[in-house]
Amino acid sequence: MTKPSSLPHLLRGLALVATLGAAAAQAAQPPSLSLKPCRLRGVEHEARCGVLKRPLDPAQPQGTQIDIHVAVLPAVARVKKPDPVLFFAGGPGQSAIDLAQPISHMLSRFGNRRDVVLIDQRGTGRSAPLKCAEESPGEPLAKSLHMDRQKELWQACVKTLNALPHGDLRHYTTSIAMADADAVRAALGYEQVNVVGGSYGTRAVLEYLRQFPQQVRRAVLDGVAPPDMVLPVTFAADAQAAMDKMLDDCEADTRCASLYPRLRADWKGLLAELPKEARVIHPITGREELMTLTRDQIAQWARVPHYTPVLASGLPYAITEAKAGRFTPLVGLVSAMTGPRGMGLAMGMHFAVVCAEDMPRLGSVTEVSTDFGDGTLRQYKEACAGLTVGTPPAAFYTLPPVKVPTLLLSGGADPATPHAMVSASAKP
Repeated sequence: MTKPSSLPHLLRGLALVATLGAAAAQAAQPPSLSLKPCRLRGVEHEARCGVLKRPLDPAQPQGTQIDIHVAVLPAVARVKKPDPVLFFAGGPGQSAIDLAQPISHMLSRFGNRRDVVLIDQRGTGRSAPLKCAEESPGEPLAKSLHMDRQKELWQACVKTLNALPHGDLRHYTTSIAMADADAVRAALGYEQVNVVGGSYGTRAVLEYLRQFPQQVRRAVLDGVAPPDMVLPVTFAADAQAAMDKMLDDCEADTRCASLYPRLRADWKGLLAELPKEARVIHPITGREELMTLTRDQIAQWARVPHYTPVLASGLPYAITEAKAGRFTPLVGLVSAMTGPRGMGLAMGMHFAVVCAEDMPRLGSVTEVSTDFGDGTLRQYKEACAGLTVGTPPAAFYTLPPVKVPTLLLSGGADPATPHAMVSASAKP
């Protein structure tokens, strides 16, 4: 029997135990994510938006916090399915929320019965953005395209990023970002999700599947970019494959072959003439500029349009014109892809991911000689030099068997994520 004098101590002890138990129970609950009505550009129906607080450094949960921005496109049907679609954007560096308009159309059939969830991955969009200052669209081409100018801009950007409260690039790996994504899932109360990723977003999907297999019902990988791909090295070989296919297709097409009978020879001849001085009309200002065109520059200009079939269809004409000394069509194709309405990458996040996940594995991939050279690879090496980035877990580079139905898609002329990556990812 308890003595009367010890009763106050016992009551205080019971109260402490109850308090600790309540705190533990609260800690075990996922953080809440309150959504409010919002409008997204180009989306017909009202969306719901919210912010989830996440630690910048997962090892310090009470340390610096960042805002992970989320937008939900609610299912149209009154009675909806319980498992939403989570979309992961590409790049790396694209904002999923900024892609709401095309995604709402692309996933419209899903959106009839399922919510579509868009998460601005950390470092992109509004989620602790790691963006670099953009030059004026009217900047002279000879200045904006010069390699030294690109170095200056990146060095200035690194200083800006380092000054940000969330600018520690060690904490922007795909693995950490997928932990954010699952925290969003839990906070929204979804037991299972369907995951869809495009380009780099497929790498995100694969990592989500690796970390949280029980939370996934179905998966779609569009333009597969597996974690062991080593992006800067594969760019040149994949661009060469896309260019070769375009040349082959033109030669096999009666109308294209009649319009551009020397297309392959014009492409090779154009590269052989470089470097050379040429007059180029600026796509924004319309002013004619005299500049020195290098092989690296023309190779990059010719690579970019392959990302979009509509732009790639203009390459035969652009190459033929360039061989004749008229570069305006080629510059116009590039501007359509990379201008103010282009991909809009957060370059700080882009390099934080590529420098952490791809560059350390350069020795695992054999470089091949192509028309596109090693200019892009050299740019990445220079950008990553001296940069302090994260270290992915060793398991990140593995592709464990996926136990849920998964659809793999890839374009036959994709210059970045070709169908060969689908075959590699689908191997048991």
